[in-house]
Amino acid sequence: MMLLLASQSPRRAELLKQIGIPFSQYPVDIDETVLAHENPDEYVRRMAQEKSNLGYKRAGAKKLVLGADTIVVAQGNILGKPKDKTDAMRMLNILSDNTHQVFTAVTITSGKQQKTIVVETQVCFGPLSTLQMAWYWKTGEPQDKAGSYGIQGLGGQFVKHINGSYSAVVGLPLYQTRMLLTEFGILNEC
Repeated sequence: MMLLLASQSPRRAELLKQIGIPFSQYPVDIDETVLAHENPDEYVRRMAQEKSNLGYKRAGAKKLVLGADTIVVAQGNILGKPKDKTDAMRMLNILSDNTHQVFTAVTITSGKQQKTIVVETQVCFGPLSTLQMAWYWKTGEPQDKAGSYGIQGLGGQFVKHINGSYSAVVGLPLYQTRMLLTEFGILNEC
């Protein structure tokens, strides 16, 4: 059965390559509006499921579709991708010298079943100065990242420590994804 990654994210593709199975990227666009009274776990789960469902619907039979979504949550609020420099500075200021949560959901859909897992990781930032935040914005890295940072890039230097899955913070929890793929018969248990 052919595995499709319902994402255009180069980070997710690189992580999926680390599992060592062939796949094709099959990007999909969905409405990512947070619903009223939707908590972070529900939201990220729904996003991964909608991506996987749409990919499966478009790809047709004999396909296995993996959809994933990652969100940053600080002080109970979901921090999406920044709209502009001011928004990025606001988010980075919230993250500065605080611990936040990163939720990554992975959904795999086949013709017979669908399964979703959510992985939560605690990320602790050190203090950031206004100059550091402005410099970071100028690098271009925060512009397409949830929470305005990428742990796998220059933003990693602001992280004091994490409690949980590093690969989930990047965008795809490798261990849990491998377990899901094993359940769907794509990987042999090892």
